[in-house]
Amino acid sequence: MLTTADQYRSFASLEARGESPLYEALALGVAEDPDLLDLLLTLPAPKRQPNLLFAAARHLTGTPSGYADFRRSVLTHREAIRTTMLARRTQTNEPARCAALYPLLASLPQPLALLEVGASAGLCLLPDRYAYTYSDGHRTGAPDSPLHLHCQVAGTPPPHLAKPGPITVAWRAGIDLNPLDVTDPDDVQWLRTLVWPEQHDRLERLNTAVTLAQADPPHIVRGDLNTHLVDLAAQAPPDATLVVFHTAVLYYVPPPDRTTFVNQVRRLDAHWISQEASPSDPLDTAAYVLSLDDHPLAVTALHGGHVRWLAAP
Repeated sequence: MLTTADQYRSFASLEARGESPLYEALALGVAEDPDLLDLLLTLPAPKRQPNLLFAAARHLTGTPSGYADFRRSVLTHREAIRTTMLARRTQTNEPARCAALYPLLASLPQPLALLEVGASAGLCLLPDRYAYTYSDGHRTGAPDSPLHLHCQVAGTPPPHLAKPGPITVAWRAGIDLNPLDVTDPDDVQWLRTLVWPEQHDRLERLNTAVTLAQADPPHIVRGDLNTHLVDLAAQAPPDATLVVFHTAVLYYVPPPDRTTFVNQVRRLDAHWISQEASPSDPLDTAAYVLSLDDHPLAVTALHGGHVRWLAAP
């Protein structure tokens, strides 16, 4: 069992290094700071995560110049930051993850009925509204979309996934404990704050995806995934292929509830796309395993932009 300090060291080395020098420095600083660790220990374990602390602090006091500035801001506004961390979640809604999902979606019988678990603001429910270019030169998706996603590809995909064609979405819906509303300025600002400080391309993608979603926001049900999954799935058109999918969600679900969810999905007349940390090492959050119907197919980057296809078993 990792201590809170260990979790911050792990975040610094596995996630922030090479992606966000500021977050790497902040995480290493927190790991050695008794005052901030004591503050974190007043929160429930799921609320102690680095992304949540850093986003809450930036949401309330702006982006710090370094660790000393960050520490001063957190200790000065500790109650407001603590309240924000209790009320908010790390609902990173990265549309670039759709580039990994798209080949799997295109391989299924069309049209599709998409049901996302842990949907946040629903930006990953819009894969048909984005354009895609893969590093092998293949282009697909919506050619006139203002959001063009680029994805590096390594390894050899199965033949039926190599050159994905267009997809048609007949129905889309999501489930989230605390849905974010793309028409609510405060929710949109929280989404922006969840983007790491140096990642300007991610912020630009997010803003473009939000604008697309605002034109026709996806339907997202508030509540627990196990409570609403079956009923929401029953609302999908019977002549569409139902696809249940999720990214970086199961890590936050307690093991008994996770088992319940998996059993419910398997009983549905649906395909299941999972993009989660490796089941053999769920604490390794440096990459995700992309699976279709329980079959691992690729390893993908946390925030999209890279797919490494696995060798066929």
